[in-house]
Amino acid sequence: MRSPAVSGAVIPTAILMALLLAGCGPQPGPTASPSPTVTSAATGTTTAVPTAAVSPSATGTAAASAAWTAYTTADGQLTFEHPAAWSIRDPAGELPEGGGAFAEVTNQAGKPLATLRTNMATGSTCLERFPYEVLEAEELPLLAQGGAAPWFVFETRGNDAAPGPANTPAAAYGITSVPAPDGDSACAIFHFFTWPPTAAMFGAFYNPGNNVTPGAESLPYLEQAKKYAATPEYRDIKRMITSLRPAV
Repeated sequence: MRSPAVSGAVIPTAILMALLLAGCGPQPGPTASPSPTVTSAATGTTTAVPTAAVSPSATGTAAASAAWTAYTTADGQLTFEHPAAWSIRDPAGELPEGGGAFAEVTNQAGKPLATLRTNMATGSTCLERFPYEVLEAEELPLLAQGGAAPWFVFETRGNDAAPGPANTPAAAYGITSVPAPDGDSACAIFHFFTWPPTAAMFGAFYNPGNNVTPGAESLPYLEQAKKYAATPEYRDIKRMITSLRPAV
């Protein structure tokens, strides 16, 4: 299974995986907000957003965050919503030559939750396959680029009988244009989706040291990841990532 075809230099899969590595910590209870707002990194302006327009992809009613705000990338191309208590780091001067958007989402304690990055050169070769499990998936038609729509997925690699890839976390959530696995095995996790001019990423590997999962400390890594999928924090992360769309 290969990544979407894109132009530019090829980055080894191990480096691409490292770019996605981010985690998160616990968050406080909900806070009240009269209405969501939109903050533009390009202009620094903030405007109100109708409540009905915020994150239609939200799932469940037990998500910890009640107040949400919308963020637009510095290049003005993409928008997503996130809990108002979370922060965005967008170091415009730190991007590599060639540009693109960058946004790292952190919680109140400064723990990274997910990274959005565009204008990425990607390449991947499937050298080994592993048992897998898709914990959750959702198609994202607003991000389609003239072909099949990418999809949000929280998935794992490996099981009790067969471990996942060596030296790489075996559970991750994010957006991908790679077709869903079939059969009883899948290539290593590769969460990148087609986005002009090349490809983009928005997600993170599950990290039990940061993605705190109550009552899971003594469980094996993959069991912790499955338990995390039921937490309010994960529901907020999914709501945030699946709200990504072209800026209007």
